[in-house]
Amino acid sequence: MARFAFLREAQIWFNRGTTLEAPPQYFENVIVLSEEFYQEVLAHPIPTDLEAVKVLSGAPAVLDLFMWLCHRCFVSHGDEAIPLFGKYGLTAQLGSVEYSRARRFRAMLDQ
Repeated sequence: MARFAFLREAQIWFNRGTTLEAPPQYFENVIVLSEEFYQEVLAHPIPTDLEAVKVLSGAPAVLDLFMWLCHRCFVSHGDEAIPLFGKYGLTAQLGSVEYSRARRFRAMLDQ
């Protein structure tokens, strides 16, 4: 295990409804990955469909599930069974918040 920062720097624009007008160049989000994270991504790529990622970019939870599924299919060596809950379940692997009822997670997953 190793610990490293994902970002070297970030400039995120956010508006809480203020009426101040600023030039458009100030509204650009800039995220610079750390060199360690960039090298890790290059060393362990996950083959996926870029068009699907573009379509799902507006739905982060769905995109997270899609990327998880791409990764699991890529590293799988045969049939696998992954529980929804528990220490090694899907909810733990996705890092999702704990649901008060398991039925709620299943409903969101089906949706």
